[in-house]
Amino acid sequence: MIAIGQFNTLRIVQARPEGLYLGTAKYQVLLPQPEGPVGARIGDELNVFVYTDSQDVPVATLRQPYAVVGEFATLKVVHANAQGVFLDWGLAKDLFVPNNQQQRPLVVGQNYVVAVYLDERTNRVAAATRLGRFLDYDVSGVVAGTEVNLRVYDFSERGAQVIVEGRYSGLVYASEIYTPLVIGQELRGFVDVVRADNKLDIRLRRQGHQASSDAKAIILERLKSQGGFLPLHDHSSPDEIRAALGISKKVFKMAVGGLFRSRRVELVEGGVRLIESEKAGSVAG
Repeated sequence: MIAIGQFNTLRIVQARPEGLYLGTAKYQVLLPQPEGPVGARIGDELNVFVYTDSQDVPVATLRQPYAVVGEFATLKVVHANAQGVFLDWGLAKDLFVPNNQQQRPLVVGQNYVVAVYLDERTNRVAAATRLGRFLDYDVSGVVAGTEVNLRVYDFSERGAQVIVEGRYSGLVYASEIYTPLVIGQELRGFVDVVRADNKLDIRLRRQGHQASSDAKAIILERLKSQGGFLPLHDHSSPDEIRAALGISKKVFKMAVGGLFRSRRVELVEGGVRLIESEKAGSVAG
């Protein structure tokens, strides 16, 4: 059986002027002539993506879409009509988002996070920004403290809504966001709480001792890139520290204290200075 909306490894069963027919004697799909690889022969196997063309006929392509059925992706709206909008997903035929699958009206030229799915009624590949039914709410295997991949898909008064590991629903609280986030942004974070409603609370920084270790590396890197001086200190506001380093003032003070005790920085008027031996070591390295 050929899976629409997925990659399939199919055998060439016949060659015609219009292209190569792939599959079996019973069920075949056309790879149009412009895409047929040079030197291909009957019996050769090709890895192709299968979707439906503008006449809703299954067709194969050697091109790679930005996402397949079952995946989430960040795609741009390129066209709209009365029935919905169309997204650029890397293929000749744009990906359709019906009006009833839009969380809110989508705007041409903007990027949105979508779920790619197969409409079982029409057998067409489509997309949705109503993501709830495509997320996995069985979080029994998720462990608090685990580092995870995130994709920002929406914002609320509480914070940023994220897709965790390409499957779960997560929330980064506003108090945890130290630098601006945008729709579609991919980043790393840490599972803070596995909630009773089968959603996840996410932190963007580690906590405790590990957070201080991460902050030390951030501060040293920034010092070396700015000539050895950072104009931040005990009297700097939390907002100034967040804007400069993306960490909280509490974590900043812990990290600077640790660097001072280990003789890697000195505290001077107006900020923190990298100790000369540390700068020499960075140049030598």
